[in-house]
Amino acid sequence: MGEGPRRQRGPRGPPSPGGGHGVGKAAGTGAKELTTGGLGARRDEGKSREGAVRMVKRSCPSCGPEPGGEEKKGRGNPISVQLFPPELVEHIISFLPVRDVVALGQTCHYFHEVCDAEGVWRRICRRLSPRLREQGSGVRPWKRAAILNYTKGLYFQAFGGRRRCLSKSVAPLLAHGYRRFLPTKDHVFILDYAGTLFFLKNALVSSTLGQIQWKRACRYVVLCRGAKDFASDPRCDTVYRKYLYVLATREQPGMVGTTGSRACDCVEVYLQSSGQRVFKMTFHHSMSFKQIVLVGQETQRALLLLTEEGKIYSLVVNETQLDQPRSYTIQLALRKVSRCLPHLRVACMASNQSSTLYITDQGGVYFEVHTPGVYRDLFGTLQAFDPLDQQMPLALSLPAKILFCALGYNHLGLVDEFGRIFMQGNNRYGQLGTGDKMDRGEPTQVHYLQRPIALWCGLNHSLVLSQSSDFSKELLGCGCGAGGRLPGWPKGSASFVKLHVKVPLCACSLCSTRECLYMLSSHDIEHHPTYRDLPASRVVGTPEPSLGPGASQDPGGTARACEEYLSQIHSCPTLQDRMEKMKEIVGWMPLMAAQKDFFWEALDMLQRAAAGVGPGPPNPES
Repeated sequence: MGEGPRRQRGPRGPPSPGGGHGVGKAAGTGAKELTTGGLGARRDEGKSREGAVRMVKRSCPSCGPEPGGEEKKGRGNPISVQLFPPELVEHIISFLPVRDVVALGQTCHYFHEVCDAEGVWRRICRRLSPRLREQGSGVRPWKRAAILNYTKGLYFQAFGGRRRCLSKSVAPLLAHGYRRFLPTKDHVFILDYAGTLFFLKNALVSSTLGQIQWKRACRYVVLCRGAKDFASDPRCDTVYRKYLYVLATREQPGMVGTTGSRACDCVEVYLQSSGQRVFKMTFHHSMSFKQIVLVGQETQRALLLLTEEGKIYSLVVNETQLDQPRSYTIQLALRKVSRCLPHLRVACMASNQSSTLYITDQGGVYFEVHTPGVYRDLFGTLQAFDPLDQQMPLALSLPAKILFCALGYNHLGLVDEFGRIFMQGNNRYGQLGTGDKMDRGEPTQVHYLQRPIALWCGLNHSLVLSQSSDFSKELLGCGCGAGGRLPGWPKGSASFVKLHVKVPLCACSLCSTRECLYMLSSHDIEHHPTYRDLPASRVVGTPEPSLGPGASQDPGGTARACEEYLSQIHSCPTLQDRMEKMKEIVGWMPLMAAQKDFFWEALDMLQRAAAGVGPGPPNPES
């Protein structure tokens, strides 16, 4: 008697043409997420994703109605997503993960246009980085910014200890992608695309079990803003990296009698242990630099600065006096490579303690070597070395344009426009990857490796980050394996072999120290190495597939290479040595990643059986 009227639920009829169950659920989820904010967006992300996928399956505009849909009772006519406003569809799609947005854009032409719209990527970017105020530059600024922030990450794997797995550092919320990084003695520094330099600290943290443990790169602070580039001691051992040199742009007050301020480039020096600034030098506003590298000893530290016009300037500081509070004038001089060769426009530089390498905009390579020992290791002779003129640039003879390089202590690696890798220098530990331990006084091609993503040369080993045919990444290494620096190959290798490291999908650069291996993950849709196809007339010595039973030639030298492999295996004294040599040969051969993994695993099983060890479970890292 006291009850009010109850809602009557009638029988459910067929869906109306204006909205099916799948579309209504997706649209309702999107409307709900509009009002619940960020937490509700994460909670309902699965619902919106399910609704959007259901829309594709049921009413894909290019695929037509669902097969057999008209024969089912109560279904009615198929619904087209084109009936909905584009803003509503873009809003629903923007709540999907980036991976699903890309996959949805590959289903049909309509969703390709919708998922590629800047409005979708603007919403995704603001969801991933709420504090990002500007979208950056480029043809597709919002899409580029969203993918940069989605793929950013710094991964590391320690060489010692019980846990030898890949870990991820803390991700600064303010970072706009990752451009480059540098590990020092105690910490890691990361520069993003907005010019902010972050200081990632190692610290003692409490684990989930209540234990106190030392964790690497687990906290971060902003070191400075407006940074262009940064550098530290060029030696591979991070113990020597006491100071961090930051090339930045700062606003300077105008002269007396003028109003306003001017933007001037400067170099700021920070203590890597605490992040405290101890020194600053400011340049004239007419000079603009884009890169900085260091060379030389602490007492005679030379700073090389590359201008926007491709000229090299240098100045010398004494690091042992940087912490003394005083002011003095430093002379900035034009480097000899820019004085003697004024027509050259340098594009980038690389350096170590006693040598510097310049790559011009035309792909030429010039060298400065400052000590006779390194000169002998690199070129095999002291014939052209002049101890009184150590800045004289030496041109390297190369067959094609060089895109990027890596410079170790006494060896180097070069990658040309066709994706070929050339190694030169000392090969005592097999760090050149040529399959032997003979030094090379000129650039020598490593035929079984092509089109690398990144190349790194250390003290006595080298690393290559490559991409297989299925777009998965793998890390290859050669040289000395002591201290675990080549995971899975403790004895080292004279050729590039696949390391037991799980590589992130978007890894783009790497670095190795005495304690740890670092990999930077970031994908820039507008900046990636574009290799050219090598003309057929210039393919010499590269292993190629067979031309068929009727072919009478062996242009790639495959038969000769196999004969050489057999002779190397025959020269091994024991069965275990032959197994190890066969593993190296598998790494040399132009096989797919899955084929190499199969042969390596099969050889490991045979090797364990020959040694009397049970088969056991396979290594998950291999």
